[in-house]
Amino acid sequence: MMMKHYCLALDLVDDPALIAEYENWHKKENGWPEITKSITDSGITDMKIYRTGNRLFMIMETDDSFSFDHKAAMDNANPKVKEWEQLMWKFQQPMPWAKNGEKWILMDKIFQL
Repeated sequence: MMMKHYCLALDLVDDPALIAEYENWHKKENGWPEITKSITDSGITDMKIYRTGNRLFMIMETDDSFSFDHKAAMDNANPKVKEWEQLMWKFQQPMPWAKNGEKWILMDKIFQL
């Protein structure tokens, strides 16, 4: 089985109180188990999110079963994921180059050692 890595970026609303609340939602003890399950069920084996200022950077490690289309279809059929995503929009803002309704933007790898 081959692991793939994807890197994505998203901006938060540039408000320290909202950023703190967003980070609080992402603490292990505050996460929703249904969201964790939806992530792992889609073929994502590891996920990390980093922040600088109001910019977020996500690294996903996936197995061969993962595809963005399949993940989107799963999310669309899951009321709890839809509820979570709606809640998160309070804190997030689309990047200037995002398509309508697009949140996390897939980044292009431009260098590898």
